[in-house]
Amino acid sequence: MPKIAVIDDNTTIVKILSDLLSQEGYSVYGMSDATDGLEKIAGFSPDLIILDVIMPEVDGYDLCRILRNDTRTSHLPVIMLTSQSDVDDKVAGLEAGADDYIVKPFEPAEVLARVKSQLRRSKQQKCFSPLTGLPGNVIIQEEINKCLSRSDFRFSILYLDLDNFKTYNDTYGFIKGDELLRATSNILRETVQRIAPLHSFVGHIGGDDFIVVIPADQMEETCTSVIAQINAAMPEFYNEADRQRGFVTARDRSGQEKQFPLVTISIAAITNKNAPLTDLHQIGELAAALKKKAKALPGSVFVVNE
Repeated sequence: MPKIAVIDDNTTIVKILSDLLSQEGYSVYGMSDATDGLEKIAGFSPDLIILDVIMPEVDGYDLCRILRNDTRTSHLPVIMLTSQSDVDDKVAGLEAGADDYIVKPFEPAEVLARVKSQLRRSKQQKCFSPLTGLPGNVIIQEEINKCLSRSDFRFSILYLDLDNFKTYNDTYGFIKGDELLRATSNILRETVQRIAPLHSFVGHIGGDDFIVVIPADQMEETCTSVIAQINAAMPEFYNEADRQRGFVTARDRSGQEKQFPLVTISIAAITNKNAPLTDLHQIGELAAALKKKAKALPGSVFVVNE
């Protein structure tokens, strides 16, 4: 279960909250002294912090700023406790880095609801790619399993892999490489939103690998549109000389100098339109075989399971 740190100079409040949260199964670490709270918090490694505003020596606003400026705690959700319900007090807390507010005296149900909400939001944020903002592998698996559970849903899973991206990254640097990946994610997101806004999904597996889930009837249109946009966009990420030549000269894994084409995209399209898909293992094997086939073909292509 998640771990929660409670910091309040009022020991009664600390006990009330500790008892309440412990009864819900949370592991709680209560503190009434904020001066050494940071080291204790870092050692406890909580998933969420409940922090009182009015405390001696270091108030909640200052401690929240300290937490936000420490790499060990900067990512943690913070809920502030206050006896003041004025808008100015809430604004001050939010500006200090708080994620939510609870006004004293509080109702136990409200505390639990706000804690669950912040923990849920924090978990979701961890599952998204910080580079592209797209869902990562945990959510991707959940989405595919959801599709597999619907016997009436005819869908296609597109595994998309940029060709020659490593060479581009090595030649132009990771900052330009990140820009290229963000551009790719935008193309996928916008294309899918335009073609099938209600029944689609775009995820970032990692690196230059992406995934799209789309209704089976929109599979070909989606692949064709993505390929056209990738082919149009990628040359703009090269300098004029490389763009005119249509390739980059770089060393391969064995150290030999070689000509590498500009970045293109290979798409392995797996659909249950003509035959059932049963589980993630089967889909993974199909994807690996189709990606190998697509990579063997020149330029941007998509291949579909028979």
